[in-house]
Amino acid sequence: MAAINRDDVAHLARLAHIEMSAEELDRMAGELAVIVESVKSVSEAAGDDVPATSHPIPLTNVFREDVVGHTFTAEQALSGAPDSFEGRFKVPAILDED
Repeated sequence: MAAINRDDVAHLARLAHIEMSAEELDRMAGELAVIVESVKSVSEAAGDDVPATSHPIPLTNVFREDVVGHTFTAEQALSGAPDSFEGRFKVPAILDED
């Protein structure tokens, strides 16, 4: 891959409609060159024998087992509700249904 130069950065800035000063173009060309080299070095290190990963460390399931515990009856659940109708919570209508 060819090195990123000031003209490449200026071209990309024009395509992205970004105004950049001469100093910004020079600085960005250097920064992008470092990024390209970093990607290149990682690409060289990762061979066919290196498995692809999505996380740098292995993930483990931290959830507890799903065990049924104490449950409320419908009457207990509705006991603190401001309003109920036929064994269900009653809430104000939010949709205008004609």
